[in-house]
Amino acid sequence: MRRGVAVKRIGKQSVKFTSPPVITNTFSIVGPMEGQGPLGQRFDTVLEDTFYGEQTWEKTECKLLREAIFNVLNRAQLQPTDLDFILAGDLLDQIVSSNFALREVEAPFLGLYGACSTLAEGLATGAMLVDGGFADRVLVVTGSHHDTAERQYRFPTELGVQRPPTAQWTVTGAGSCLLQSQGKGPRVTCATLGRVIDLGSKDPNDMGTAMAPAAADTIRQHLRDFAKRPEDYDLIMTGDLGAVGVELVRVILRKDGIELGQQFQDGGLLIFDREQQDVHAGGSGCGCSAVVFAGHLFKLFAEGKLRRLLLAGTGALLSPLTYQQAESIPSVCHAVAIEVY
Repeated sequence: MRRGVAVKRIGKQSVKFTSPPVITNTFSIVGPMEGQGPLGQRFDTVLEDTFYGEQTWEKTECKLLREAIFNVLNRAQLQPTDLDFILAGDLLDQIVSSNFALREVEAPFLGLYGACSTLAEGLATGAMLVDGGFADRVLVVTGSHHDTAERQYRFPTELGVQRPPTAQWTVTGAGSCLLQSQGKGPRVTCATLGRVIDLGSKDPNDMGTAMAPAAADTIRQHLRDFAKRPEDYDLIMTGDLGAVGVELVRVILRKDGIELGQQFQDGGLLIFDREQQDVHAGGSGCGCSAVVFAGHLFKLFAEGKLRRLLLAGTGALLSPLTYQQAESIPSVCHAVAIEVY
């Protein structure tokens, strides 16, 4: 028997914040290829090369996270000791990039792993901490690096293995978001936490097919829980479904009578020019939704061009071990509503 009443719960998967936290500051840093894409002018820092003065790509990834942390703190005129919690995650084994980056940050740290859904997971968790009265300031940061992810999940970049058309390009970049109980900026008003969905896809070079059912499930549940229609949002943005996953989500939801119109977009399709850049199905990675939101969408809020956003981060929960053992690819999608009012 339940002993209390979860007054902020909506349905089985959603929560509504009674004191919605404010995203007061963000920071984005990306690699050279991302800087050459359509959103290149929207990022705070664009690297000249993929090493950023380090000897390995893994050390570069760690440095990207540190840069995202300290630069957003500088922008907010805060010190690490002013933070109540830092929530961070990445794609490498045991989220080592985040763990190592936080060695230099004097703040309580919670490591998260939701694969490419980690930013949305972090924003939802951080908002719960602030709205629940457990924190006044929470920093959420995630990142990835193309070459470290390829080396871990598929083939070493140096081999030059030909990629199939369904493959996506892991984003090199990191994005940070500062959540505060008070301040100016868009607010995280509610969230829908996703279930693990696995329909048997096994191809690590086709993340869109694996993640699309989870994205559709969470978006559908969010709309039902809050009695909303897709057009109630100015923008519904998935993290990194790419060209394959986006079309699958449209098909799945159409069967349920949910038609996603022009307001449905994908971070993996926004960040690169698929006609001019050799990224095949689009972008992916923890850094994809992080830099698209922190670098582009947050600016749209500031410019008054965006008021209601549903950010639906998607993550493929595979590992090299499970792939080598012929396992399928479970996936998850977490959605957060970010609004100005």
